[in-house]
Amino acid sequence: MNAPLQKVETLRWRNDYLEMVDQRILPAEFKMIRFDSAAEVAAGIRDMVVRGAPAIGVAAAYGIALEARRLQAENEQTFKYGVESAFKQLAESRPTAVNLFWALDRMKTVWRSLQQESTQTIAQRLLEEAEAIFSEDIQINRAIGAHGAELLKNGDRILTHCNAGALATAGHGTALGVIRSAVEAGKKISVIADETRPFLQGARLTAWEMVQENIPVTLITDNMAGFMMKSGEVDAVIVGADRVAANGDVANKIGTYMLAVLAKQHAIPFYVACPLSTLDFSIATGDAILIEERSGHEVTGFRDCQWAAAGVNVRNPAFDVTPAELITALITEKGVLHSPNTERLQHKLICKA
Repeated sequence: MNAPLQKVETLRWRNDYLEMVDQRILPAEFKMIRFDSAAEVAAGIRDMVVRGAPAIGVAAAYGIALEARRLQAENEQTFKYGVESAFKQLAESRPTAVNLFWALDRMKTVWRSLQQESTQTIAQRLLEEAEAIFSEDIQINRAIGAHGAELLKNGDRILTHCNAGALATAGHGTALGVIRSAVEAGKKISVIADETRPFLQGARLTAWEMVQENIPVTLITDNMAGFMMKSGEVDAVIVGADRVAANGDVANKIGTYMLAVLAKQHAIPFYVACPLSTLDFSIATGDAILIEERSGHEVTGFRDCQWAAAGVNVRNPAFDVTPAELITALITEKGVLHSPNTERLQHKLICKA
C-alpha cells in the first residue's frame, strides 16, 4: 500500500476478464474485483465499485467487449441479441456522466460496422476498441495535466472536490493529473481535499492518492472551504467534470457549485479539468442535465454506522451544475479554454477534429 499510485491500475484487462479496484472499501482495503459480463460491469458502475466519468466510460467499453467475447461461440442471433442487451444495460447504469454514453457510442459504431463479420472477429475488434479507449484516456489525462500545470505557481495550495484522480480515470487523472504534472515539473504544490459528503470520495480516495505519492495534502470537511478561502489559504480550485453543456455549464459532484460561488466571492481561480469527450452539445445549458438521485442510505450513515434518526426524509442528488460564468477556465487535452461559452466550446471542438 506504500507504492506510488501510478503503479496501481484502476482497471485492467487480464486473461479475458476485466478487473477493477473496489473503490467502495478504500482506503481500508485494496482489492481488485473480476468481472466477466456486461451485467456485472453495469452493476459495478451503478454500485460505485468504479466511479469518475472517464473511468466509467472505459469500464463500459470493456463491458461490451466482455459480453461479445463471452457470447462469441453462440449462434449469430444469440450473439447479436446479447451484445445489444449489453449496450442497454450499461447505458442505464448511471445517467449523468456523459463519458459513459460517449464510450458506448464509440463501441456501437464499431459494432455496427462489423455485422457481416464472424462473431469471433467482432469480439476481437470490440476488445481492441476498448483497449484503444483505455490507452487514449491516459494520453488525454497526461495532456490535460501538462496544460493545467502551466497555470499553477510554485507553492500553490489547491483545493479540490470529490476524486478526479487516477482512480477516476484509466490513469494519471484530470484534476489531480494537473497537480501530478505540476509536481513532476518541479513545482511545490500542496492539496486541500474536501471530504465530499456523502460518499467521502475526497477523504477516502483523493487523500489516499496524494498520501501514496507523498504530495502534501490536508483533509477538510466540506463546510470548511469558505473559511479556508477567507483565511487566504487557497490559491486555486481545480475539479473534474461529469458533463459540460454547450454553453460551458458543468455538472460535477454535489458541492461543486458551492465551491465555485465561494471562489468567485474570494477572487480565487476556479478551474475544471476535463477531456473534450465530456462536452455534450446536445444539451444547451446545464439546466437540461439529468441529475442522478442516489439512495438516502448514503446520507444517513456509512457502512455499519448510522447517525441519522430513523424515518427521516432524505435528499441525495449526486451532482450539481456550476454555471459557466463562475468558471475561470476549462483545462482540456487541447489546451486551456478561459471563460467558456458556446462559441469558444464549439471552436475548441472543431480544433479537436
